[in-house]
Amino acid sequence: MPYRFTPSLPVTVTRATKSIAIASVVALCLSSCASSAPAFGEKGYTEEGKASYYARKFQGRKMANGDPYRRGKLTAAHKTLPFGTKVKVTNLQTNETVKVKITDRGPFVRGRIVDLSESAAKRVGMLKSGVVPVKVKVVKPAKSK
Repeated sequence: MPYRFTPSLPVTVTRATKSIAIASVVALCLSSCASSAPAFGEKGYTEEGKASYYARKFQGRKMANGDPYRRGKLTAAHKTLPFGTKVKVTNLQTNETVKVKITDRGPFVRGRIVDLSESAAKRVGMLKSGVVPVKVKVVKPAKSK
């Protein structure tokens, strides 16, 4: 007598089971195709918030990186980006941009993400207003030590 296999539980594939299987495959495919945002501090990393700029009284004072602040240089303060990181700051009201080097820490005011040197602030047209909405984008990460 030939052996005959009989499953102990009946196998039934319902429409719901098929739908779940198809949805799972589609979700897996879409998640593998999606590009992730650049990591913090890497080229392409962006933030949006408000920018302010250094008052003239800070001219010559030592910044967090040890160098003196020079209002004519294109520099900026950021709370956490590594010193030496180069970023493009765009004034979201005027679309004017400036590339600056992170040399200091700050600003320490809620909602502000970057403090620009006076020269950089002038280039993005914010000297009169003092605080403007900006986008900060890393264009060159700091060199690793």
